[in-house]
Amino acid sequence: METVSTVVGLSNIDISIIVVYMIGTLALGFFCTRYVGNAEDFFVSGKSLPFWAIGFSIVVSDIGAMDFVAVAGATFRHGVSAANFDWMGSMPAMVFAAFVFVPYFWRTGVFTIPEFLGRRYNSAVQFLNAVIWAIVLFLGLSIMLWVTADKLMYTVLGWDANWSLWLMAVVTGLYTFAGGLTAVVFTDVVQLVVMYVGGFGLLALSMWEVGGWSAMREQILAKGPEFQNHFTILLPHNTEGPFPWTGIVFGLGIVLAIAYMSGNQVIVQRTLGARSEWDAKGGMLLGGFLKSMIPLMVALPGLCAVILVPQLPLEEADRAVPEMIRLLLPAGLRGLMFAALFAALMSSISGTLNSASTMFITDIWGQARRWIGRPMFTERQALAMGRGFTAFLIITAAVLAKPIADRESIYVFMQTILSMFQGPTLAILLLGIIWRRATQWGGLAGLSLGVLFCFILKYTPGLFTSEDPFLFVAWWSFVFSLVVTVVVSLMTKPESEEKLRGLTWGSVIHSAEAQAALEERNS
Repeated sequence: METVSTVVGLSNIDISIIVVYMIGTLALGFFCTRYVGNAEDFFVSGKSLPFWAIGFSIVVSDIGAMDFVAVAGATFRHGVSAANFDWMGSMPAMVFAAFVFVPYFWRTGVFTIPEFLGRRYNSAVQFLNAVIWAIVLFLGLSIMLWVTADKLMYTVLGWDANWSLWLMAVVTGLYTFAGGLTAVVFTDVVQLVVMYVGGFGLLALSMWEVGGWSAMREQILAKGPEFQNHFTILLPHNTEGPFPWTGIVFGLGIVLAIAYMSGNQVIVQRTLGARSEWDAKGGMLLGGFLKSMIPLMVALPGLCAVILVPQLPLEEADRAVPEMIRLLLPAGLRGLMFAALFAALMSSISGTLNSASTMFITDIWGQARRWIGRPMFTERQALAMGRGFTAFLIITAAVLAKPIADRESIYVFMQTILSMFQGPTLAILLLGIIWRRATQWGGLAGLSLGVLFCFILKYTPGLFTSEDPFLFVAWWSFVFSLVVTVVVSLMTKPESEEKLRGLTWGSVIHSAEAQAALEERNS
């Protein structure tokens, strides 16, 4: 594999910083093992997490080394419109989630989002949603590993990508295996601090080198017509790129963002482990505030790279930030930046591992056992199975990382994957909460037919002007699933009051009787 420049090594101080960081992370992760005595401790931290730890963990679990590399690459190629995924795509959705979905999920006492869907609709909906999310989390895990190993480690240091991949998999897998969600969250707190210091350090040096915002803007616009939209937040509807304003507003702002922040197990699981409803809501709001600064760290360096690494071809855009680390950062700060990227990567991997193992035990393997008449897992069995699946998942993702993730535009690829099911998922989640008449068959039809409709939209040529129409796929699949769920629900028998008790918005939030029923159900 060729890069656009000569690789360099790390100084002794860089290596020392990285080694100290790695050892400290492992030590903290294994220290948290003392707080894991059963499955609830492993999966949701025994419901003891404070709001500040939740907020920190949400941010670093969502923002990984892939974002530093891929979002900067998308900005290098398409301009600041890519930053909408962290501005419009995060803050408003996290505020909405904090006041609508999060207190609701916390009061129901579920471990996973598919578990709620199973209670509200039926076990088929639970199983299908969990399988879809498990596939997506596995793909995301493989992509995170390969992006860091190949785009970052190889580009900057010349390290063998396969060796780097296994190093990261082993370190992250060990402390997630040992400490569960508690280890994930409290290592995330340290990792966020390291990530912010390293990220803003790179941003400051990048802006200094290009001469500030005005000088950067002038130089980029002077490069030719293909860069004229690089400073346009909302691009025209008929743009051939992946970020037209209609897709950003409807597909991202209304569907993908809310579905991701309210229905993504990796995000929501932190709030499910909160020690109180206030901590659950406060953690999500704090995460939204911290996320507002992320585009400055991950998107603006991509713009600077247009000036600082002009020899980088557009098809190699994902190497923009690694090239800038190689060119700009002095000894010491380079090691800190590597520690920041490791922090972001390890947090995303550990969060994905923990959430995937929770869904596997609760919603996939647990449901399969129930269908064949086997008893549910004991606490000890669930803990052992959760740890076993964690080890299996990280090893399998590492083995398959290269064939899955070795492609031109990682960020668009990952967003396309998410768009193939999040519209239907949001539709049945929303209707399940606010509309008592939604039935189990309506939910199953809305989810299954909605996902099928996503593939039809994606692979029917000529439907959209955009070359990568994932935002439009998300919007129209959401509308389609809403209609299907409503129509099928009205054609089928209403659910009983007993089944709905505690599973619709009014009964959970306002009914003391429902709360007592939930306590009995979850005991």
